[in-house]
Amino acid sequence: MYTASESVDIDENRKQKFRRVGLVAAAVVAAVVARVAMFDHESSDYQFFIKDWYEFISTHGGFGALKYDFSDYNVPYLYLITLLTYLPIPALAGIKIISLVFDLVLAYFTYRIVALRHIGRWVPSLAALIVLFLPTVATNSGLWGQADSIYAAFGLGGVYFLLRRRPWLACVFFGLSLAFKLQAVFLFPLLLVLVLKKWIPWRLLLAVPGVVLLLAVPALLAGAPLAQLLSVYVEQTNSYPQLSLNAPSIYQFLPASADAAVIRPIGVAVTGLVILGLCFGVLLSRVHLTTTKVVLLGATSAVLVPFLLPSMHERYFYLAEVLTVIAAFYLPRRLWYVPVLVQVASFLAYLKVLFSSGGPMPSGDPPGVTIDGQSPPGDTGLPAPDGYPASGSIMDQMFAPTLEFRILAALMAVAVASVLWMTFREFRRDSPPGAEKTPQPPEGVRR
Repeated sequence: MYTASESVDIDENRKQKFRRVGLVAAAVVAAVVARVAMFDHESSDYQFFIKDWYEFISTHGGFGALKYDFSDYNVPYLYLITLLTYLPIPALAGIKIISLVFDLVLAYFTYRIVALRHIGRWVPSLAALIVLFLPTVATNSGLWGQADSIYAAFGLGGVYFLLRRRPWLACVFFGLSLAFKLQAVFLFPLLLVLVLKKWIPWRLLLAVPGVVLLLAVPALLAGAPLAQLLSVYVEQTNSYPQLSLNAPSIYQFLPASADAAVIRPIGVAVTGLVILGLCFGVLLSRVHLTTTKVVLLGATSAVLVPFLLPSMHERYFYLAEVLTVIAAFYLPRRLWYVPVLVQVASFLAYLKVLFSSGGPMPSGDPPGVTIDGQSPPGDTGLPAPDGYPASGSIMDQMFAPTLEFRILAALMAVAVASVLWMTFREFRRDSPPGAEKTPQPPEGVRR
């Protein structure tokens, strides 16, 4: 029989649980309300592209419109837009609701990853809420209407399943991430390390392109040419010749007169060599991998690759913003300031783009192509709107390095160096097998 004191303890525990759940739920509702309050804003990306994609799909037979080449996004995102055309939801609100839903998925996987380090619910919940309230995450979906939370949520899911030693599911999630955005490759150095360290059987990597190809099948059935579907990311990489498109990257330190045609291939090659050097350095170190080391590798990969690669947009540090928060929860005393630096550098770049006099530069197809006698979405066939560059030389001037962006790039450089140094230190301290076991999640949150 229960004693009176045991009954009081149970009641108190229940009250604390309800209080905790209530506070977290209230914070999530507040995050959703904050995004909904921004729903009326139409970014230039929405006005010039996403809105036109929606209208094109709606007026060309819904799903059957996918046989046309009218968008520079891969088809999984277009499937979601197609679904919206069948629902009684305004286009702008629907686009942002999709991103909002994946904001919540992103926060969920943040919770699950941090829960592997911190047993209990308060700390993982705090990490998830911090990610949900990051200015870049909130404005990316609620104000800008971008889809970065989709690929990032799947990418973070892939990291979680890696930590749970479920490599098949991890590769499926990385495939889903890549199917939505090419920026999923920022996490591929982590995959390479884990293959070399035999955490992942190399054959399971086939699941990544397999998922991408599988998701292309509905568009193929709709009549889209295979070559068109396979060339989407190739065309994206050739869209902009500039060294940086408002990204706080290393290229902000170069003079405006730097020859992008010469530096771009060098930048790609140097990035590849640096990543390979880091991967083989980890392999040669022969250290025992732990959850902390894997998280640090993920954060390093997500922040280092876009910092070194040319032609990056300001939004391409999205994964780094989230993973540095998670890494800071794994090593709070050593890395607490890193997500602050990444967030400041990224968000100020966001503000420059979202609220500059000319607005962000839309990125669409070149003029001259027609579909059923009309210009494709993203191409009006008319001169560039006021405030937008009309030629390559003007775009070069628009994206030329400035003192402001060099300061932001310097902040990002400090963040990159800090994560690299902490990863180096962590890998110098080898742990015997079993020294840091992956803890099981507490009861009530098991898979």
